[in-house]
Amino acid sequence: MPTIPVQFNYYTGLKREIFANARLTGSWDENGRYSQQWQSIPMQQITGEDGCPCFQATVELDDSQVGWLFRWGVTVDTQAGSNIWGITTEVNESNSSDRYRCFHLQATNGSQPQQQSYYLTFARRLGAQKYFLPSQSEPGIQFAVWAPNAEKVEVVFSNQTSGYIADDGSGIDPGIGPFPLFRQADGIWQTDIAVSSQLEYFSKFDHIPYMFKITKEGGQIAYRTDLYSRCQIGKGNIDPQGQPYARSYRELDGTKGCSVVINPETVTRQFEENVYPEIDFMPAAEFWQDEFRDGRTVPHRVEDLVIYELHLGALGYGQNRPGNLKDAIGLLPYLVDLGVNAVEILPLAEFRDSKNWGYETSHYFALEYSAGGRDQLKHFIRECHRHGIAVILDVVYNHYNPDGERAEWSYDSNIQEHNIYYWYEGKSTDYPQPEGGYVDNGSTGFSPRFYEEIVRKMFISSAAVLMEEFHVDGFRVDQTTSMHLYNVLHADGRPLSNVNVFGAKFLREWTRTQKLIRPTALLIAEDHSDWEAVTESPDVGGLGFDAAWFANFYHHLIGDTRQGTEYAKLIPTAGYGTDEPLAMDYFAGALAWSGHKKVVYHESHDEAGNASSEVGGQRVESRRTIVSAVNSAPLIGETRRYGEARSRFAFGMSALSAGTPMFFMGEEIGAQKPYRYRDFLEYREDLLGDRQTTGQRLFQFYQDLIQLRHHHPGWRSHFIDVIHVHNANRVIAFRRWDTTDELLVLASLNNHPFGNGYIVNNSQIADGQWQEIFNSDASRYGGDNIGNFGANIPASNGRFNAVIPANGFVVFQRVGF
Repeated sequence: MPTIPVQFNYYTGLKREIFANARLTGSWDENGRYSQQWQSIPMQQITGEDGCPCFQATVELDDSQVGWLFRWGVTVDTQAGSNIWGITTEVNESNSSDRYRCFHLQATNGSQPQQQSYYLTFARRLGAQKYFLPSQSEPGIQFAVWAPNAEKVEVVFSNQTSGYIADDGSGIDPGIGPFPLFRQADGIWQTDIAVSSQLEYFSKFDHIPYMFKITKEGGQIAYRTDLYSRCQIGKGNIDPQGQPYARSYRELDGTKGCSVVINPETVTRQFEENVYPEIDFMPAAEFWQDEFRDGRTVPHRVEDLVIYELHLGALGYGQNRPGNLKDAIGLLPYLVDLGVNAVEILPLAEFRDSKNWGYETSHYFALEYSAGGRDQLKHFIRECHRHGIAVILDVVYNHYNPDGERAEWSYDSNIQEHNIYYWYEGKSTDYPQPEGGYVDNGSTGFSPRFYEEIVRKMFISSAAVLMEEFHVDGFRVDQTTSMHLYNVLHADGRPLSNVNVFGAKFLREWTRTQKLIRPTALLIAEDHSDWEAVTESPDVGGLGFDAAWFANFYHHLIGDTRQGTEYAKLIPTAGYGTDEPLAMDYFAGALAWSGHKKVVYHESHDEAGNASSEVGGQRVESRRTIVSAVNSAPLIGETRRYGEARSRFAFGMSALSAGTPMFFMGEEIGAQKPYRYRDFLEYREDLLGDRQTTGQRLFQFYQDLIQLRHHHPGWRSHFIDVIHVHNANRVIAFRRWDTTDELLVLASLNNHPFGNGYIVNNSQIADGQWQEIFNSDASRYGGDNIGNFGANIPASNGRFNAVIPANGFVVFQRVGF
C-alpha cells in the first residue's frame, strides 16, 4: 500500500527539559487512514535547531487520503501530572475553544516527509537566535521576523556608540552585512547560513546592534526593530524621529534604538550599572545554583501572599534620576523586616522615556535599560528568592506603546487594514477617517490584533521567557477587561463582541501555556468585570487566573476616586470627623465577596495616582490613605493620630479579609506625598528614613499584622462570614476560619471607643473561650491602648461582648479549636 510519510515536530522553544513521555495523537488509524478514533504513538526527544528540547514522530499515511483533513496533537507528562494535552493554542475560530492542529495531506514527489510543526512558544523561533547545526560545535545565528506584507527584508547592523539607524540608512555599519532574509510559511522571513556564511558563529554577533530593513508593501523602505529582541539599546528619552543621530546611546529612547543580539544562556557575573557592552559573564546555570539560601522558601500559592506593589522609578529618594534595580536590591532588607513575601513590580518591559510608570510597552522580551536591564533583573530576582520573596511582574497586553513607530506600528505596510499588530475592522475605505477601523478598549492605545495567532504567541512567549530565563514567579496582567469586554469600534463606539471573543481566547491560551510550563505560576488579572469565570479553569470556560484584583473593595473602603452613593467610601467619610452613620453594610458586601479568589487592597498605584473625580465643580485627585483619612488636613498632633488609626483600620480590613492582601509602596510608613504619573519623581518618599521617624509606629503595625496573617492558616483560607453590621455605630464583625483555626474580628470607625464592651449576637459565634490576639489600638502603634489586654472572653449562645477601640479593631482566636 503506497504511503506518504509525515513528520510531526513539537518545539518547546525553552531550554529546560520540562516535559517527558511525549506522545503524538491524531485522527488516523493503524492503516494510515482517517479515523475519528485517534491513534497515539511515542515521540522521540531530540535537541532542535534552536538548541531546545523537541519531540518528533513520523506517521505513514495512506496516499489514498490525499486532500483529507487530519487533526493532531501531543500529550506530555509535566510536574502537574501525566498525559496532559500539550497544545495550548485554540483553533482560530470565534465559536470554538478546541485545541488541535490540522493539515491537508498532500501528494509528494520525493522521499522526504511532509513537515507538521507546533511551537509551544516562539521564544527561539523569531528574533536573533542561536542556530545549531550537526556539523558545527559552535552555534550559528539566525535572524527571523514576521512581516507577511513585506516585499523584501534584510538585517542591517549599527555601531555600539549611537545605536541608531536613520531613515536614510546613516548609522549602518558597512563592515557587517547586510544579510538577506527569505520568505517562509506564515509570513515569516529568516536568514540562511548556506547563503550568508558569516552567520556561522553566534559569538561574532553577541551584543551587536541591528535592525530589520523592510521593503514595505508598496515599496517604501523602513527600518524596524526586532520585537523579539532580548535588549533594546538606549536608556534616555531622545527620539531622533528618523534623522541621523551621532550622540550616545545613553541618551537615546530605547523604543527607537537598535535591537541588540543577546546570549540568553549567560548572565553578568556582577551587578553592573551603566555598562554596555558587558564583558564579564557566567553561565546561567551557574548563576542560579544558589538561588535559595538558609532554608527560605518562596510561596507558590496566591492565598499565602502578602504583596508589596513596587514602582522602581519611584525609588531612589534624593537621587537625580529615576529609581532602578540597584535601589530595589537595597530595599530588600527593609521588605524582609516588613514581612511581605511577594513584590509586584510595575512593568519593566521596554517602555518609552525613562520617567514612566511602564504601561507603554514596545518590546516584550526586552527589559527597560533605564531600570537596570535584563541581567540586573536576574540579580534582583535571585536576591528576592534568597530572602523568600516571590517576584510578580506587571505585564501589559491590552495596548502597545502609543508612539509605536519602529516597533509595532505599520511594521510592513502603510495600509491601515494591513497594520499587522493592530486589530482593524473592514477596510479603510469604509470610514470617513482612516483610523475609524481600529478598536478602542479603554486603554491608551488601539487593541492588538488578537485574531492573529502569531500576535498572541508574542505575548505568550514573552511571559514564558520571563519565567524560564528570569525565574519570575508570576504575573499581574493589566486590565484584562479591556481585552475580553471593553472593545468598541473607534469610528462610532459600537461594541465589538467578535473582538471580545478573541481577547478571551488569548487569555485562555496565555494562562494555559504558563501553567503547562510551570504549574505553580502565580497568575493575577486586573479585571473589573466581577465575572467569576476569570478565575475558573479554561476547561470549564474560564480564563484560568488564580486571582483577580478587586477594585470595589478599595472603592468601598477608601473610594476617594469615585463620587456618588454606590460606594461606601468609609475612610474619607470618617475623615470628616463627624459621627454620622457610615455605609458599613456596603463595605460588608465587598468584604464577604473577597473570598472569591480576589486580590484586595486599600491602595494601589492606580488608586494612588491615576484617577480623579469632579467634586463640587473642582478636580480632586486621588490621595494616599493617611491623607484621605483626615481629608487632607495637616498631619500633625491629634489629626495625625486619627489619620494613623484609620490607616490601620484600612490595612486591617485588607490583611484580614478572605482575599490576598496587597498594598502600594509607602503605605507602611504613612506616605502622604502625591503619587502621580506626570511628576512622581518630584514627590518620592524617603522609605528608609521615615521608617525610623514619622512612620515608625505605622511600620511596626504593618510588621505585626503581616506576621499575624503568616502565622494563622485561618487567614489564608477563602472562608469568611460577616456576622454583624451596624451603620450608625460604624461597626462590622466577621469570622475567618479553616479546619484548624477559627478567628473573629470586631472593627469600628466610630470616633469613640466602646470601652464598656460591644455585644455581638450571632449563632455563628461558637461557644467557648476566645482570646484577644491583636489590638490595632495598642500603644506600640501610637494608639490609646483601649482593648481587652489579651483576655479570654467567653461566648455563649452566640453572644459575645468585647471592648472595641475607636477607629480600630480587635482580633480573637477561639481557644482549643
